[in-house]
Amino acid sequence: MAGTSREDIPHQLREAGLRVTAARATILDLIRSRPHSDAESLARAARSRLGSVSTQAVYDTLHALVRAGLARRIVPADHPARFEARTGDNHHHIVCRGCGAVEDVDCVVGAAPCLTPDQTHGYDLDEAEVTFWGRCPDCRASAAGPGTPSRKE
Repeated sequence: MAGTSREDIPHQLREAGLRVTAARATILDLIRSRPHSDAESLARAARSRLGSVSTQAVYDTLHALVRAGLARRIVPADHPARFEARTGDNHHHIVCRGCGAVEDVDCVVGAAPCLTPDQTHGYDLDEAEVTFWGRCPDCRASAAGPGTPSRKE
C-alpha cells in the first residue's frame, strides 16, 4: 500500500479500483487529517476546499471509500456515523458520553480478534469491535465546576 501523503491518494484510489475524482481525493484526505469526523463535518470541509460538492456525492464517496477498504465507518450508540482512515488493524474506540469525542485505542491483548466469544455459531471471526464509554478530561472538568483546569489549559 502507498504511504499516507496527499500525493499518494490518487494511487491509493486507483489501487482500490476507484476512479480518481476531486471529491474522493479531498474526502479521503479529510478523513486522514480529521479522524472520527461525521459526514456533515466532512461535507462542510470538502465544500470549503472544492467550492461545491453535493451531500449525496459526499455520502456516495464515503460509502465507496469504506467498501474499498480505504476508510472505516464506526457508529457509536446514539451518535452519527464517524469515519476514519485507520483500517485493517482491529483497533477500538473510546467515546465520551458528554461531548461525543472519539479516540483510538489499540487492541488490548492478543491478535485479532482481540476477544473470543464463548460461541461463534459457526462463523469464521476476523475482527472484534469494542467501544469503551466514559467522560473525556474536558467534560469531567466542566462537570467539576469553575476553577478546575481542563486539558486545554
